[in-house]
Amino acid sequence: MPKQLEEHFKQLRCWLDMESDAERKRMIERRKVRSQKNAEARGDTLLDLAISDHRMGLGGRFLVTFTKRNRTLDLPWNRFRVGSPVIASEESTEGDCGYGIVCSKGIGSIEVAFDDWPEGDRFRLDLSMDEITRNRQLTALNSVQNARSRVAQLRDILLGAREPRFCAPLALEMEQHFNASQRQAIEFAMSARDIAIIHGPPGTGKTTTVVELIRQAVLRGSKVLACAPSNTGVDNLLEKLVAIRVRVVRIGHPARVQEELQPYTLDALVEADPAMKVVGEMVREAEKAARKASKFTRAKPMPGERSDLRQESRRLRDDAKVYERQIIAGILDRADVICATTNFDPDVLGCRDFGLAVIDEACQSTEPGSWPVILRADRIVLAGDHCQLPPTIISAEASEQGFAVSLMERLVDTYGDTITKQLMVQYRMHEDIMEYSSQCFYGGSLQADETVRTHLLTDLVDPPHLEMLQSPVTFVDTAGASWEEEQEIDGESRFNVREAKWILQQVRELCSTGIAPKDVAIIAPYSAQVRWLRQNCPFKAIEIDTVDGFQGREKEAILITLVRSNAIAEIGFLGDTRRMNVALTRAKRKLIVIGDSATLANNEFYANMIDFFETIGAYRTIWEWDPAMEH
Repeated sequence: MPKQLEEHFKQLRCWLDMESDAERKRMIERRKVRSQKNAEARGDTLLDLAISDHRMGLGGRFLVTFTKRNRTLDLPWNRFRVGSPVIASEESTEGDCGYGIVCSKGIGSIEVAFDDWPEGDRFRLDLSMDEITRNRQLTALNSVQNARSRVAQLRDILLGAREPRFCAPLALEMEQHFNASQRQAIEFAMSARDIAIIHGPPGTGKTTTVVELIRQAVLRGSKVLACAPSNTGVDNLLEKLVAIRVRVVRIGHPARVQEELQPYTLDALVEADPAMKVVGEMVREAEKAARKASKFTRAKPMPGERSDLRQESRRLRDDAKVYERQIIAGILDRADVICATTNFDPDVLGCRDFGLAVIDEACQSTEPGSWPVILRADRIVLAGDHCQLPPTIISAEASEQGFAVSLMERLVDTYGDTITKQLMVQYRMHEDIMEYSSQCFYGGSLQADETVRTHLLTDLVDPPHLEMLQSPVTFVDTAGASWEEEQEIDGESRFNVREAKWILQQVRELCSTGIAPKDVAIIAPYSAQVRWLRQNCPFKAIEIDTVDGFQGREKEAILITLVRSNAIAEIGFLGDTRRMNVALTRAKRKLIVIGDSATLANNEFYANMIDFFETIGAYRTIWEWDPAMEH
């Protein structure tokens, strides 16, 4: 292998080590903080919990629901997501009492799957390190680096040492609802002999396009491995694949899968297989023989009888395991598509390879997270949007050095249009909501479909008596109002109470017109602002979260509070404009943004954004509102 390629993999391993060290340090610091106010501030810990309910899940796992011991309290803002590994500990003894996986989360409760019952009365949950995933990535990197034949060819192409190849584009039969750019992307990806990228800006139907690509590959006899970095991403793929009736199996911990999709998990399909009755009978006979061997009776057993019984028990257990593995192999072999997160357990798949591997939301994975999938495939398709949020990295040093650059982003920089097709038509936003992001990030290429191009909140209520409903975008400038940001006393996050109060006033007015709270969401770039809003919002159905929490989401109306307002025009990580691209493209019919132009406009992106809002008549000042409004 050329020295340049060796250095690349050496750097990836170094970044993984740096990330592991940063995560370990953060976990140690978190466990040292015991007070409720400080420990819960970063969102990695939940304190003073009690078990409010439990049930049995697949594989005999305990699905335990935790709430605050004071049932009148909701959970604070937190970073717990479905699929997150957690540690449960007993607060009085500070001793760990179980390792689990988050399987669902609500406003006031969180459900965790445990293999064993967590003993205790008063619990603390902490996000846990995921060393298993990191070790799998390291193993994959070693395998790729030392690979021969097809994997070596793909490796060299993905590292720029060999040119990607394409066949002549295929003319495919597809449903009428696919637009021209979607059809071109699917045909282009099908013609790729090595690697292709589908670039899907917000609302352009990327996952729908990916699923049609998978269907076309299956029709031509390919087995497909369909992946995404997150469990939510995999569930989105799985749901659409089930709808088009391909034979699909979802591998991974069942607790990480939405309940309505669990019948398609490997665990559920194995349990439902009629042949498992034989396996169960073998296990029962093995237990019976083991009990008999350990039983003391008055009568002296025949010489060697106990040894024979123990051997019989072991034989039955071994036979049961072999039979169960055969059942698993049969289910996987009959599947056209296997769905998994990119950090799947390689032992489950055995030595299976796939004609096509697809990674959806590929830009949300670090590069080492993509290589385990590539190891399994003859052809690769990456789908995502490198103009939205990059992977989440804990180590600031590793991120600055390049660890936050996903494989897809690096390949777009290397090969550009040679391997990339962009989707052009978006089906989410009013054209005025779409336009600034289109200009800044997509070269003005996005088009709003006719079904959404001019839609407004006025379409949802009657009569449309509020002026706010009659326009798609409102930007409110607080410059000169002295609505300055504040910083948490014991943390790094920031909040702006006056902006938050104004946002909640607009929410009340929106909902008073008949707009359903479930159709409204508030986005804030800082967790402290999210916490304040959640504690004071009068509508429980309104979602309030950080930008990261809204990646891939949408609502009829989105309100954004930018928070930053200070005398030195410091905007912090608002300077990551990809983050704002996500926030600005979540709204379907109404976008409301409030911020301080005196602070924001020193940054070119925000200065241009405010200018754009002025050109479409969306610019307002805070002084236009009722002077009696509480400041």
